[in-house]
Amino acid sequence: MNEKIITTLQELRKFALEKGITAEFFYHEEDSALMRFANSAISLNTNEHLVRLEITAHEDQRQASFSMITNLDALEEMKQGVLQAAEIVKHAQPLSYKPTIPVYDETFIEEIAYDQDLAEISNAEKLDYFNQAVAGLESDQLKLGGIFSSGRNVIAVMNTQSEHALAFTTSDAQITMVLSHKTLKWEVIAEQSAQQKTELNPAPLHQQLSFLVHHYQNDPAQQVPLGRYDIVFGPAATAELVNTMNWIGFNGGMMKRGYSFLSEDRLGDQVFSRDFTLVDDPTRLETFPFSKDLTGIDREPFTLFEQGVFKAFTWSQDDADEFGAQPTGHTVMHKSLVLSPGNEPINTLEALVNAPREKDVLYVPFIHYMNFVNPSKGLLTGSSRFGALLLKQDGSVVVPYNVRLTQSLLDIFGEKVAWLSDGQVAYNTSSSYGARNPTALVVPNFMYVRDLEISHANSSY
Repeated sequence: MNEKIITTLQELRKFALEKGITAEFFYHEEDSALMRFANSAISLNTNEHLVRLEITAHEDQRQASFSMITNLDALEEMKQGVLQAAEIVKHAQPLSYKPTIPVYDETFIEEIAYDQDLAEISNAEKLDYFNQAVAGLESDQLKLGGIFSSGRNVIAVMNTQSEHALAFTTSDAQITMVLSHKTLKWEVIAEQSAQQKTELNPAPLHQQLSFLVHHYQNDPAQQVPLGRYDIVFGPAATAELVNTMNWIGFNGGMMKRGYSFLSEDRLGDQVFSRDFTLVDDPTRLETFPFSKDLTGIDREPFTLFEQGVFKAFTWSQDDADEFGAQPTGHTVMHKSLVLSPGNEPINTLEALVNAPREKDVLYVPFIHYMNFVNPSKGLLTGSSRFGALLLKQDGSVVVPYNVRLTQSLLDIFGEKVAWLSDGQVAYNTSSSYGARNPTALVVPNFMYVRDLEISHANSSY
């Protein structure tokens, strides 16, 4: 941690107090690198260093924020930002509640999820990783695309109510590789998330890509008949489905605003399958965790669902202030969601394909363009993409054209769950838009769900 970050925030705090301004300071610094591939060549190789400062001024029940791109040497510019926020807040509409400004008891600096070797990984190492992952797979028709995103992320907060600060540093890498056929237009994918450099391993990606390419090149392709299917979701699909509950599930503020399929009278109810246990677990470093939230609350594993029973809503400080609730340590940039594993010893795609089955089973590794249809019912829609397979009852494999699912989370994670893998993987859900916020969920390798309806099936790739 750069000590100058804390010193700068202390200088801004002193300036605000001298001016009689009540303010909060949110500092965000990132070193981001991105190597992008298209048509089996590097199409972009870039890096950037950015410092953002958000200043929130408070006056009675009014608050207003001023954000700026700056650098640590621009103290006078930052002080002008404090004055700007103080001027804006005079014109803000009062809130229906008084926001809490936290008082920190001590300065807390956390670097447990930071690995310098990963943050500073070289371009040559990234290229070598890609070359190993796709060795022998590219051709005139089969082209590589994808990204290797990596970097360092620093967050620090301070306010005029306390001389102390909280600061967090993390490192992360997100790798996505797609092999696409120029003529037939099919695509297969392999992905990996890393918090430490030692977690980078191109071998599993090569194995998965090789396996999928073999089936896509040699097995027949067809439009899937509409109807109900047993579906095995891959970790990308499962993670994204779980991730939607940050907005339309257990978020207390969203629930109060009418955007959740859960309500307070469902607490203690059997909502999902007994195989479904979901915990916000900041002890899992692969989720880039916060051990304290940004108000200073110590974060411990927080059970959301236990064997399908709904245990608790999460409450950020601001939502708790607005709705008269108790904050739960969830004033964070992201949670550390962990879906517990099951008992099924199937953890690779080869094992899944080779396992005996009593009926046709659809494998959906990735849900494309997933969106809400009816948040109050947990209804989502999205289409399969990137390597779906139709595993026939007789042991053969068919390559299906994309299908659309329009289902409620209550069905997907409910009593129709047949089994979960006994192994887990970290799946990276970080967005490349906006400020860097490394995010990952830990989920079982596969989730088998019975009797889900296919609402639409494409007639081609």
